[in-house]
Formats: sequence, structure tokens, C-alpha cells
Amino acid sequence: QVQLVESGGGSVQSGGSLRLACAASGLTYGYYCMGWFRQAPGREREGVAHIDTDGSTTYADSVKGRFTISQDNAKNTLYLQMNSLKPEDTAMYYCAAARVCGWPNYWGQGTQVTVSS
Repeated sequence: QVQLVESGGGSVQSGGSLRLACAASGLTYGYYCMGWFRQAPGREREGVAHIDTDGSTTYADSVKGRFTISQDNAKNTLYLQMNSLKPEDTAMYYCAAARVCGWPNYWGQGTQVTVSS
């Protein structure tokens, strides 16, 4: 059974930083494209960043230069370092695993990030 468990969310002021983590189990880590998505109230879920099986990374334009996705294959853990946070980054953040980037097969339960101005 695949499990993706996010942690690290919280409340910060504008300009602050948070580091999200996603612990994966039940899948062959390294064989999936791992990504972060977010959903704000009243808005559709959107892709934030993903890291493919070859280590290549892709970011949404809105977070380029501020967020960094990384992973520790030995720990089966995905990370999202978020710097220079803005109020518009406020959302529920979800970890996802996909056989094809952008088309998740598995989702975590989400972790809330709230940025106040």
C-alpha cells in the first residue's frame, strides 16, 4: 500500500521560509516522478514543482527562484524548501507520485501552509 505523508507546514509571515517533507512508502522510490501540488480555497489544484526519475526539476513560474525541490532516495523522502514566502502561497500542499510527471497516481493527505502579510 502506497503512503505519502507530508509534514512541515505551518504559519509564517511574508518573507519567511518553510521546508516541507514527504515520506514515501509502499513504492519503489526513484522510479516515480515526485512532485508538489497546492490548492488554495476556491481555486483549482496546481502543480508547484516536480523532480523526475533522472533528477531533472520543473517549477511553476510563480515559485521559480523561491522554491527548491529535492529528494533523498536513501530516505524515500521528498522535500520542498520554500523561501521568500508570499501571502499568495497560502494553500494546502500535497505530495504526489506519478509514473508520468504531471499525472499523479498517488497523493498524500496534504499539509497546510499559511503566509500572513
